Amino acid sequence: MANTIVTRCCIAGGGPAGMMLGLLLARAGVDVVVLEKHGDFLRDFRGDTVHPSTLELMHELGLLPAFLQRPHDEAREIGVTLAGREWELADFSRLRTQCKFVALMPQWDFLDFVRDHAETFSGFHLMQNAEVTGLIEQDDCVTGVHVQTADGPLEVHADLVIGADGRHSTVRKAAGLAVRDLGAPIDVLWMRLPVAAGDTSTTGGRVGPGQFFVTLHRGSYWQCAYVIPKGGIDVLHAQGLPAFRNTLAQIAPMFADRVELLQSWDDIKLLSVSVDRLERWWKPGLLCIGDAAHAMSPIGGVGINLAIQDAVAAANILAAALAYPAYDRNALTPLLAQVQRRRLFPARVTQAAQVAIQNRVLTPLIGNGRKPIEAPWVLKLMQHWPILRALPAYAVGIGVRPEHIRSPRAG
Repeated sequence: MANTIVTRCCIAGGGPAGMMLGLLLARAGVDVVVLEKHGDFLRDFRGDTVHPSTLELMHELGLLPAFLQRPHDEAREIGVTLAGREWELADFSRLRTQCKFVALMPQWDFLDFVRDHAETFSGFHLMQNAEVTGLIEQDDCVTGVHVQTADGPLEVHADLVIGADGRHSTVRKAAGLAVRDLGAPIDVLWMRLPVAAGDTSTTGGRVGPGQFFVTLHRGSYWQCAYVIPKGGIDVLHAQGLPAFRNTLAQIAPMFADRVELLQSWDDIKLLSVSVDRLERWWKPGLLCIGDAAHAMSPIGGVGINLAIQDAVAAANILAAALAYPAYDRNALTPLLAQVQRRRLFPARVTQAAQVAIQNRVLTPLIGNGRKPIEAPWVLKLMQHWPILRALPAYAVGIGVRPEHIRSPRAG
């Protein structure tokens, strides 16, 4: 027989969306259980960019000074190396926010920080090594989840289940929610290379004939991303690791003396990119948010921040009702639809922009062989009119319909 837990809200997934929502609900006096299938948050090459919109939320919660005490790097501008020169693309100093930079922080540090503050509220319960394996349903209403733990099977019964378990969501699959695939013609290879004396400190991209390479300055190392056609990893494997190292040295000559440190394909992680969206994010007793509702492309690094915005909107709409026992599952259902209405527009616009960049910029770029690349006129215009760099900074750093903390604090 499975053990049983009863709670007001059960959140499947201890990523940015799940942990932030758990914090905000517990802060409002809601009893909430967060289920994380891993024993810790230590996973490489997850989204490590904390954008000004998320930093603004930390400020609204009164947590920003403590957050910035955690080790992090700050990217105040984004540049691109193209046609033999460096171009400035985005300038975050022009944003009207508390923090005019993108904080580069390992996601495990971000999640540790959110957990530490969530645990100051008695209603917050985090269970790790607890993998959601299915849903408990009654009369077409979700009433809980089946969980596999180190101690055996567990049932968590809840008035509301939140699916925040990522792009390969078990929850949304078990619920039978329809997924619309928007297409992703690219994959991304992630790797680390050490910083050396004389390196530039600018975070940005490097564009060459048939190549697109992103470098994020992380203080003691570079976090690097190399874009390849969808499924192109087999071609690279066939060509061999030495050929790939030579390719990296060509697109980024400053790494020519370091690419040998990539000694095996195990040092290079493949991110299979997908862009999709649920047609409906909810059913009675269940709501999906973050990548479980809308898987994002890594373009712009906005996925983690969009997921956090979902969590804030869900808390703004649901927290007071969940804190009030008279709101049963039936009374909560209209609020689930309200969360989707609030967050669908930002998801649509952001994904449309990502798909356009994938199809009109990256796919032609990485498929054009050795044809020389000219700087587009808009990039040249940004050099003459620096104020224009605020536009991409706003799109990346703030995004569409940013959320603010409106959920109550108990007491």
